[in-house]
Amino acid sequence: MMVFTRSASLRAAAVAGVALFAGIMAVPTAEAARIANPVAVFSGLDKITGRITTFDVYVNETVQFGALQVTPRTCYSRDDTEQQKVDGFVEVDEITLDRRIRRIFTGWMFADSPGLNAVEHPIYDVWLKECKQKSDVPAPDTAGAK
Repeated sequence: MMVFTRSASLRAAAVAGVALFAGIMAVPTAEAARIANPVAVFSGLDKITGRITTFDVYVNETVQFGALQVTPRTCYSRDDTEQQKVDGFVEVDEITLDRRIRRIFTGWMFADSPGLNAVEHPIYDVWLKECKQKSDVPAPDTAGAK
């Protein structure tokens, strides 16, 4: 007959807990593939006029919206079979009145949470709306820049 002491029971429970945890962690998880897109779509609000403008920006290109320069570095989405999670890494600079450029935002923007990391400026707000493969805006000419 086997008699368990309290410490032996605790050790057995700890070993069983570790084995269970290792089994749970070993279960493969399904991850949706991120699709890198060449075009980021932003919306910008001019607080003075109340006008909202939507504009396309190619990745690693800069577009000026008012006194802001918006440059997306990456723009990711998921394929059509997955729930969309659109995010992008963006840099935003402000052109000051004395013509200096000042970085006011660097970070990730999430389309499904526009208020989380939107650019808030006294005059302009900018947020990511979506990422896409094609745009009606002509692609920047990189062949002429040698």
